[in-house]
Amino acid sequence: MKPIKCRFGSTAAIFIWGGLFGAVQGYSAQASPLADLETCAAIKQDARRLACFDHLTNQLKPPSQPTPQETALQQAVPETGAISALSRHWELDDAAKQGTFLLKSHGTNYVLPVKYSDSPNNTPLRGSLLQPDQGLDSVEAELQLSFKVKAIEGVFSDRADLWMGFTGTSYWQAYNSSISASFRETNYEPEAMLVFRTDYSLAGLRGRFINLGLVHQSNGRPEGLSRSWNRIYAQWGFERGNFALLVRPWYRIPESAADDDNPDIEDYMGNGDLLAAYKNGGHTYSILLRNNLEGSSNRGAVQVDWSFPINGRLRGYVQYFNGYGESLIDYNHSQQSLGVGVSLMDWM
Repeated sequence: MKPIKCRFGSTAAIFIWGGLFGAVQGYSAQASPLADLETCAAIKQDARRLACFDHLTNQLKPPSQPTPQETALQQAVPETGAISALSRHWELDDAAKQGTFLLKSHGTNYVLPVKYSDSPNNTPLRGSLLQPDQGLDSVEAELQLSFKVKAIEGVFSDRADLWMGFTGTSYWQAYNSSISASFRETNYEPEAMLVFRTDYSLAGLRGRFINLGLVHQSNGRPEGLSRSWNRIYAQWGFERGNFALLVRPWYRIPESAADDDNPDIEDYMGNGDLLAAYKNGGHTYSILLRNNLEGSSNRGAVQVDWSFPINGRLRGYVQYFNGYGESLIDYNHSQQSLGVGVSLMDWM
């Protein structure tokens, strides 16, 4: 009981000294204007005396009340007054600018040493009646490296910047000795993005940017296992405090039937995605939704991510996925998976 009493006594002392300090400060704040008035009144020159009274009046003037528009904008900005997550990620404000050709995180960079799937895709071969079993384990590892650089700053009268990005994601049967612990799938995703800065309010959210992008995604595998597609997209970015919302519809660039490795990919991977993220202290939560928007044969996916501090810049990372298209080879295969590991750099 003594240690508890000691800590309480220290806390009480802090409050007492804080109260005394506040009282002294309040008294000083009340006494100071009277002394200033006497000082101004003692000045003999009319011009200097008037200037003194004007200066004192401006100091004592109460702060003006913000307009409804200013209040809405203040609520949309993080309480800390720091550069917002979207501005930092895309360098939208002057204070966030870092110049060109600086390597930055694009998506989340992570390592999941353990990832469990309830239904591994053991028969991914297309265009063949024979479907040999791949012999995959339910537990594997996953790695992702995602970065971008600003190639041109100040396009179209300084309203936009041109970015180049790359994301590589590998799925590794690290514990499967029967297939020599091989990488079963690696997806490569280069893209170009023209990011226009915006500043408007919509449904209580602040619209920060419109991103026009061109993206290629493929797995570089031989015929039968080859998967690829090209898309153009528009992405709108919104934020409010520590909350960010990204809305991205896309259009697949058509390919000839002879060259198309996955003609029905849109039926499974959908026509766009929506990403919502929230940061609370050192924790970041996000949810990604994808859907084909087809009522009769509706398919899609949901991915939930959680990252949290461990030590310095090293963060814990948990990822849950449910639906189609966790990887390109699995675009028409539905599964649930849960992975645990570390994140080296968050996008938010």
